[in-house]
Order: sequence, then structure tokens, then C-alpha cells
Amino acid sequence: MLNLSPSDTAFPAGSLVLVTGASGYMATHIVDQLLLAGYHVRGTVRDEKKAAWTTEFFSARYGAGKFSAIIVPEMSAIGAFDEAVKGVQGVIHNASNVSFSPDPNEVILPTVAGVTTLLQSAAEEPSVKSFVYTSSSVAASGSNLPVIIDTSTWNDAQIKEAWSVTSAPFPAAHANAVYGASKAEGEKAFWKYVKEEKPHFRANAILPDATIGEVLSTQGSLSTGGWITMVYKNGVDFVKQLPPQWYVNVKDVGRLHVAALLSESVKNERVFASAGPYTWNQILAALRMLYPSKKFADDIEGAKLSILTFPTKRGEQLLQETFGREGWTSLEETVAENVKDLA
Repeated sequence: MLNLSPSDTAFPAGSLVLVTGASGYMATHIVDQLLLAGYHVRGTVRDEKKAAWTTEFFSARYGAGKFSAIIVPEMSAIGAFDEAVKGVQGVIHNASNVSFSPDPNEVILPTVAGVTTLLQSAAEEPSVKSFVYTSSSVAASGSNLPVIIDTSTWNDAQIKEAWSVTSAPFPAAHANAVYGASKAEGEKAFWKYVKEEKPHFRANAILPDATIGEVLSTQGSLSTGGWITMVYKNGVDFVKQLPPQWYVNVKDVGRLHVAALLSESVKNERVFASAGPYTWNQILAALRMLYPSKKFADDIEGAKLSILTFPTKRGEQLLQETFGREGWTSLEETVAENVKDLA
């Protein structure tokens, strides 16, 4: 339930919102939160199969006509979103290149082109009142050094590293820097456009860290939503290779996108979605409590918490003001939501 007063809300319930990449793990929750709040959603997907299952899923959940899909096969093409933005009041750009290619030309350039062409399409559509860009914590930092992150911090180190190799052969490990750089350069392009072009709509960015929690549909990309399932089914071989991170519940990420889209008080902000640092041993402990008769992998020796410090207060404030929630969803509740359908 939204706590916003009509005067504080950018546009009323029943209005149409565009969500790009609507079949993705995080995007399904953004769509879900918008529909739950009474809005209509048009979601972009890459093909007919994704259009079919997303429409069927959300129609079964909220009734026919609340969600519709539109196919945008290549988001970096000029004018790719011209039809998609027609008549929408808000835009949430969640689509992202997650190919994890080590080639910066294949990842970074299309990412920048995608956000730029969508902004251009939105700027030419007078109905658009607000625009939210899904960035990432790695846009601010790609290391685990003892750094205090704030809204002016950028991951310039991985941008430099990503462009240090620009032709084949690309080392496989280069993919990590390329991904981090794509997030940083994509968000930088977003803010550059907003500053220079001064579009008629409000603009904000949400920067999630490791996003986990309930999986709404296994038909879409599981992304980080599949990590706990891997541990539940197969042990810790994959996750023990992950760097120390902060977690955030995927529903809270969806709520923050809605808050940034609708609340007139949020303007030109980078809002971090990071609940707290965690280790996979904490998740193993939560799983053992949930399923005491199941044998899980042993704790990961030497597991360490992230020593980064993210600004969490603004996100907490928006969750309280917009949804009446007292802070972030706990790690234990997040784990329980993720595995509730596995037993």
C-alpha cells in the first residue's frame, strides 16, 4: 500500500508505466510492485516467447489488461523505444546487458546507447513525468577496499581496466571489469543526458547490490535470484567464488524503483539499495534453521564481510515514507522467501 498523498504523487493509479527488460528477475518484481500499487505496466521484452509468458503470468496474478508486452529486440538501435514510450507516464529502464562478455565493445557501447536512445524517446513523449534508471552498486565501486561510498563515488578503476584491452584475445577474467564498467558508464551517460539536455521529466537512479529473495517465475532469468537455490541444491562451489557483498531483498529493490518513480520529493538522486553486508555462512545458517532435517554444505572457511560502506539511510527513508516499512527486509526473511517453493 502506497503512503504517498495525491499531491506528492507524480501521476495517479491507473496510469501507464514502461518497464524495460520486463522478463528479468529484478524487473518482474518492479512490475509486480507497480501492479500491486494499482498502475498499468507495458513491459519491453526481446522476443515473442518472453512476451507470452510475462503477459500470461501477470494476467493470472492481476487480471487481464493490467500488463502488456512490447517487443524491442535491440535496445541500442536508434528509435528502438519510440513506440514503447507512447502514452506512458513513467519509465523504468531495467534492461541490461548481462552477457558477461569480456569484450567492452560488445557490452559497454550498447549499454550506453540503450540508455541514451530511451532517454531521447522519452524526451520526445510529453506524457512522461518521471524516469528511473536501474544502475548498480558496482557503478560506484568494483573493489572490496575499505572505502566509504557516497552519491558522488564512481567505479573509474574498472572503466580504465575494461578499456585496457580492446581487441581479441580477451582474457575471460576481463568480463568482471567490463560488466562493472558498463554499469558505471551507463549511469554516467544517464546523468550526462539529464544535465545537458534537461528533459521535462524527473530523473533518478537506483543502485542495488546483491539482489536476492523471492523468485516470481522460473520462466525468466534467475540472475542473482538463483544463487541461494544453487546453495540449497548443489552446495557452495559457485558462491564461494563471489566477492564479499551487501545483500538487498528484491522486493525492496522493486519498492525503491516505485518510490523514485512516483514521489515528487525524489529528484536527481542516486539511491543505493543495500541492506547490509553478509556472508554465505549466514545464509547457510538460515537454511539450516528453515530445513533442520536437510544436510547442507559446511561453512566456507575464511568467509569475510564486505568492508565497503554504502549510504543506506535514504533508501530506508523512502521505504518508510512511500510504503510504511520499518527498514530493510532482514536476511533471514529474504532467504526464506527465496527457498519457500523448493522443499
